[in-house]
Amino acid sequence: MSAAQHPKKKEKTLFEAPPVAEQERMVEAMLFASAEPMTLKEIESRMPHGCDAAEAIAYLRKRYEGRGVRVVKSGDSWAMRTAPDLAFLMHKEVVETRKLSRAAVETLAIIAYHQPATRAEIEEIRGVSVSRGTIDQLLEMEWIRIGRRRMTPGRPVTFVVTQEFLDHFDLENTRDLPGLKELRAAGLLDNRPPPGLMPGPVGDESEDHLGDTDQSELFED
Repeated sequence: MSAAQHPKKKEKTLFEAPPVAEQERMVEAMLFASAEPMTLKEIESRMPHGCDAAEAIAYLRKRYEGRGVRVVKSGDSWAMRTAPDLAFLMHKEVVETRKLSRAAVETLAIIAYHQPATRAEIEEIRGVSVSRGTIDQLLEMEWIRIGRRRMTPGRPVTFVVTQEFLDHFDLENTRDLPGLKELRAAGLLDNRPPPGLMPGPVGDESEDHLGDTDQSELFED
């Protein structure tokens, strides 16, 4: 009889649930490591047979009361989250660097060297139309602004660069913009730009003439 009872006692010991304190530690570990909230079913499925995930969570919630992290319920799932009154500590300001498109770079260069410039003049120099999105992007960045209207048919608006543009590129005024020689010396310009795109300083005869034919785009892919 004792021999028959021995396997029964062994089976009972094998499936005995761990203490509640240990179950609480298990739940804590899972919620801490999980990237997404976990349901009771998901939690219990990972715990030893006989565990009560709901009871373990109840103890865990009580232990975390008043702490920097809380155990919270989200729908039918559970997760560990920062205490609401400490959320400000998690905020971080990040400077987002946005790369200008080729069209935006060319448009900005034309405005800088030819301001005030109308959309029609920009399109004439580039040889292609200027999308509204390109202008809007430069306006949003506050590198260009709308200038005076031209006293021509239709009175088109003009565009000029802003003080923010000058500050960003460490320029005192647009007269400090680099000429063709400076750009080539810096390796930023290998080919000649379209006629009239980037004139040198007024009266500077040392700059390359821009009236030559068969000239390439200012910016290449």
